[in-house]
Amino acid sequence: MFDPTVFENLKVAFENQLYDLDTLDETIQITGRKDTMEMSVMGRAFSLAFHLTGQEAVTAELRLEASLKELAAELLELPGEMPSCELSLLFHMRVKDFEQQCPQIEAVFQRIWPENPVPVQTLSFVFSEGQTEHLSEIKLPFKRKINEEQMEDIPSLLEHVLLTLRALGEVSAASMEGK
Repeated sequence: MFDPTVFENLKVAFENQLYDLDTLDETIQITGRKDTMEMSVMGRAFSLAFHLTGQEAVTAELRLEASLKELAAELLELPGEMPSCELSLLFHMRVKDFEQQCPQIEAVFQRIWPENPVPVQTLSFVFSEGQTEHLSEIKLPFKRKINEEQMEDIPSLLEHVLLTLRALGEVSAASMEGK
C-alpha cells in the first residue's frame, strides 16, 4: 500500500485550505500552481500563487520543497533523521518609490511576523523609456523546516498571509494615490 510522504501530506493540506479560500470563501483567487520533480537534484517542489479577491496588485506564493536527502531519509526510514520540508512565502508587488515603500514593507512584516527574520526584498525593473516602477519580490524565510506536526498551524499561517496581503495592498494603494 502507498504511504504518502510528509511532502505529499503537507502539499494536500495546503491545497485543501487554499482551494477552500478560493472556491468556497472566495477570499482569494489562485493564479498559479506548480508541482514539480527537479530531476537534476531529485527534489520535489510545490507552489501555489494567489491574491486577495479584488486586489490584484499584490500576490503571494507559498512554496514547499523537499530535497532528495529529506525524501530518502523518510522512505528509507533512516535512524536519527526527521522527515521534513522547507516552507517559504514570497510576495510580489510593484513599488513606485522604493526608498519610501521598502521600509514600509519591512515594517508590515515586523508587525505581522515578529518571530521571523527580516524579509529579503529584491527589486528589479524592466528597462524601457519612462519606466518608474520596480517589481518587488519579498521572501519571508522561516527558521526551521516543517513536518506533519505543524499541520494544525496551517490555518493560522494562512491567516497571517492574508493579513500580509491586505497590509501590502495598503502600501501599494497609498503609493498609487501619491502618483
